[in-house]
Amino acid sequence: QVQLVESGGGLVQAGGSLRLSCAASGRSFTTAAMGWFRQAIGKEREFVGCIDGIGSSTYYADSVKGRFTISRDNAKNTLYLQMNSLKPEDTAVYYCAAAAALVYGSINPRDYDYWGQGTQVTVSS
Repeated sequence: QVQLVESGGGLVQAGGSLRLSCAASGRSFTTAAMGWFRQAIGKEREFVGCIDGIGSSTYYADSVKGRFTISRDNAKNTLYLQMNSLKPEDTAVYYCAAAAALVYGSINPRDYDYWGQGTQVTVSS
């Protein structure tokens, strides 16, 4: 059974940092593109960023560019999201996702086959 499990969420003050992790089990995602999405209360799920299968190419939403960094450790089958200079508007549930058929990521959540359960990030002002 394929599982993606996020961790690292929590409450942080504006300007602070958090690092999210997404551990994959059940199969290897070393050649699969992976992405991070978020969903705030009352809003649709929003693309945050994605990374290709080997970790050499990343792409970010304009709202997080320059503040967030995606990386992956394929030896550990783990995806990361380093979030710096956090703002209250970053408050959301953050989800990791894997796209088994894609080499490069996608901004479209429908292109992803596997999803984690989400981890809450709350940024206080």
